[in-house]
Amino acid sequence: MTYIVYDLEMTVRRKKGQIAEIIEIGAAKIGLVEGVPGILDTFQAFVRPTVVPTLSTDTTAFTGITQDDVDAASRLPEALAAFVSWIGPDEYYLCAWGPDDLRQLLHECRQMQIDTNWMINHNNLQKMLSKVFKLEKHQQMGLKAALEMLEIPFSGSHHRALDDALNTAQVLVKLHDRLAFRRNKPAEEPQTESEVVYKTGHFENLPFAALSGLLPTDPDN
Repeated sequence: MTYIVYDLEMTVRRKKGQIAEIIEIGAAKIGLVEGVPGILDTFQAFVRPTVVPTLSTDTTAFTGITQDDVDAASRLPEALAAFVSWIGPDEYYLCAWGPDDLRQLLHECRQMQIDTNWMINHNNLQKMLSKVFKLEKHQQMGLKAALEMLEIPFSGSHHRALDDALNTAQVLVKLHDRLAFRRNKPAEEPQTESEVVYKTGHFENLPFAALSGLLPTDPDN
């Protein structure tokens, strides 16, 4: 069994009617070597947006991803094909920090009629950590806060997919023996359209304003 910890970066939405599109995929593959979990390999790919091909200045400022990065990249179907090939044939759990990356991924795949059968055994590490430390539902921790609590130094840059995936993977490695992973299928996940929720500095995407009081405001969530 391997564990695929992934992270997505999306275009920034600031106005009603704008949409978020995936522009980067990053992932770390974790396996057990003599019973000890460790990072075995990594994956990174930029993704060329198709609905709004030109990145806003807000998106570049927030992520550091440039127009040249995405112009030279593949579209989502090709990027995901490379990602699934990298995952390989072994049985795996897919893991992300929070629910939003999966929702965005499912939303775009369904819009573009991309196969989702590979999105199996998906686990929300943020929720799992909350259960380990018996936090209330409204106390979902951001990644930065979780790393600090676990005394894991953050490495790389915030809001870059591979760096965030690697830091999330360190949480999984440290808590591996305390986490209860679940098996599931994509059909069991929400079918309705949803959007990424975040707030950091003056950049924000809050499509569920009525729920904002229940959502974490840590920029690394």
